[in-house]
Amino acid sequence: MSIVIIGGNERMECKYKEICKRHNCKVKVFTKVSGSLRSKIGNPDLIILFTSTVSHKMVRCAVAEAEKNNITIERCHNSSINALKKIMENYFSDKLANAN
Repeated sequence: MSIVIIGGNERMECKYKEICKRHNCKVKVFTKVSGSLRSKIGNPDLIILFTSTVSHKMVRCAVAEAEKNNITIERCHNSSINALKKIMENYFSDKLANAN
């Protein structure tokens, strides 16, 4: 499973990666605009947008890629570790419920 996190705090990037690895997920984190985000996103299973720390341009790009490739997108205003944990728990519990 792969996840792309867009936004968040630059100093928290390692923590975001740790949490995703605990859930056996590959993760890419983009806290700043750096070149062509569209080509770097790829085709993940989930895109997480931390909306309080991300530009509108990055949001539009992520949403367009998600719609084009049928990728699940989760938005959260808070970019804390607890917010990410909650998103991950909800996403995996929903996946398990839909699998059964």
